[in-house]
Amino acid sequence: MKTGIILIILIVSLSLSAQEIKNVNFVQEGEVSKLIIEADKDIFAERFHVTEDKQIILDLKNVKISPKLLRGIDTSEFPGSTVFISGYKKPGAPNDIRFAIQLRDNVRSILENKNNSIVLNIENRFGVFAQSKIRNSESSSLKGTQTIEDSVGLNIPKSNNIEDIISNLTMSGPKKYIGKKISINVKEIPVPDLLNMIADTSGFNIIIDQEISKLPPLSLTLTNVPWDQALDTIMNLSKLVADKNANILIMKTLSQASKEKEDELKSIALKEGLEPLVTRVFLINYATLAEISKIIKDYLTPNRSTLQTDDRTNSIIVKDTIDSIERVKKIIETLDTQTPQILIEAKIVEANENYTKSIGLTNGLSFGYDPVGLVGQPSGPGFSFSSIGTPAIGAQIAVYKRLLGLDFRLQLLESESKGRIISTPRVVTQNKKAATITSSQQTSFRVQQPATATGPALATFENVSADLTLTVTPQVTNDGAISMQISLSKSSFGTRPSEDAPPNMNSRNINTNVLVDNGSTIVIGGLYQTDSLDQHSGIPFMKDLPLIGWLFRTPLSNVTNKNELVIFMTPRIINQEEAGFSERQAGKTSSSDQTL
Repeated sequence: MKTGIILIILIVSLSLSAQEIKNVNFVQEGEVSKLIIEADKDIFAERFHVTEDKQIILDLKNVKISPKLLRGIDTSEFPGSTVFISGYKKPGAPNDIRFAIQLRDNVRSILENKNNSIVLNIENRFGVFAQSKIRNSESSSLKGTQTIEDSVGLNIPKSNNIEDIISNLTMSGPKKYIGKKISINVKEIPVPDLLNMIADTSGFNIIIDQEISKLPPLSLTLTNVPWDQALDTIMNLSKLVADKNANILIMKTLSQASKEKEDELKSIALKEGLEPLVTRVFLINYATLAEISKIIKDYLTPNRSTLQTDDRTNSIIVKDTIDSIERVKKIIETLDTQTPQILIEAKIVEANENYTKSIGLTNGLSFGYDPVGLVGQPSGPGFSFSSIGTPAIGAQIAVYKRLLGLDFRLQLLESESKGRIISTPRVVTQNKKAATITSSQQTSFRVQQPATATGPALATFENVSADLTLTVTPQVTNDGAISMQISLSKSSFGTRPSEDAPPNMNSRNINTNVLVDNGSTIVIGGLYQTDSLDQHSGIPFMKDLPLIGWLFRTPLSNVTNKNELVIFMTPRIINQEEAGFSERQAGKTSSSDQTL
């Protein structure tokens, strides 16, 4: 009965000690996406990356959560690297919660704790977190705040699992130690006994070579240090070399390990020397024989292999061992692909709009008045209207009683014009090869040659051209994007100052480098120009009088010219599949490394 009561109390106390998740939220701040998990107290989390599935797994230990907080979060509408976040109870551990973050691309993350909350920071594109400041691990566990390591090239265990820790010990270079802390205070103790002490404390298995027992004993005083750091220190002092097999650590002296490695290399060399040679002919389709032969030579068996080329059939003949032949085959299959061919389409849009408005007396108002003379015979009045050329309404009178020579012409002019010019040059070129396309328009103007002592004056004609020139050098990246070095110049004819003068020239140029996704359109430049002119003249002060001021000024002229130029570029790989870019590569996933 007492046992049952104790068991119930234990279960209740464990359930009460479980942390409770209060909120799960997803936000984006600049180029970093954040999964924020808030709890009522400090929580423990483990994070690791599954690169094959493009996922980040976040495990929370001993937590409780409401079912409504385990809802899926669709983040595909965000422009970052995350697609979907799903939460569920971890199989086999009902008190653990797992969040699976599905990614578009494999990017890095940082896990940190802030005021009873776990924050998983995910970069929206690879490279947002500086390499020198990101923790170089795919799995980490923490309680409290996880900091970013400042060291470069630091070997960090993937987790606090024994296998990961001893695997980290077998690596060269600086390490991060995360094992349970121990203290050692011994004097003149044999090295095998020290190794066995650490193995017993830490729980891993160890195999010690007999040569280690011949090493001089050690005296150590280590207080409160991680056990893996203590083990690494002993290995460095005694010049030991470790090999890992699951959770078993095999210890050897440096001299013994060097001798075994030397024997292994001799055995491999002897085996290669006895292995029969075979001959294989490789047909090269796209690569040049000189370039691919230079690459292959470094992967052939020294002193036994031969390599020849045949220009007539564009073939390479290799004589070597079967393993080397297979290695050469993989190299050729990877490198002998079609060179990407890129179709580059430019669209140059020019729009112009002209507006002119002119209202007023063209020559002012003129009249005479004779107060003493004889009243003349009426001659007039006359009225005129013109809608051709410069529209105007006019009236004139020669004599009307005492009124003489009345004349005025009222100009009423408003004109509007709109135009659009679209130029669409297209060009196809190979990867890293410059391509140029030019379109020319020519006109001529007259040049008068003066007379000389030997002949009369002569008139000749000279040509002048307006060119549209597009020069592009594309480079296809491994993930299918296209980098372009662009030089574009466009000139056009303007108005002629006179009939025999050459036309004015308008020129626009652009030089730039851009990176564009395959098949996407980018605006590489634009120009918007507006000219506005208001002009009139007249008698000072009187031209500004209300109502009658128009009698004392020239027509009010308003001229507005608007010009707009926009340049679009669209590159597209036209032989994407043949050039080795699969759908996975086109989707911006880096190709996997091939073992040769």
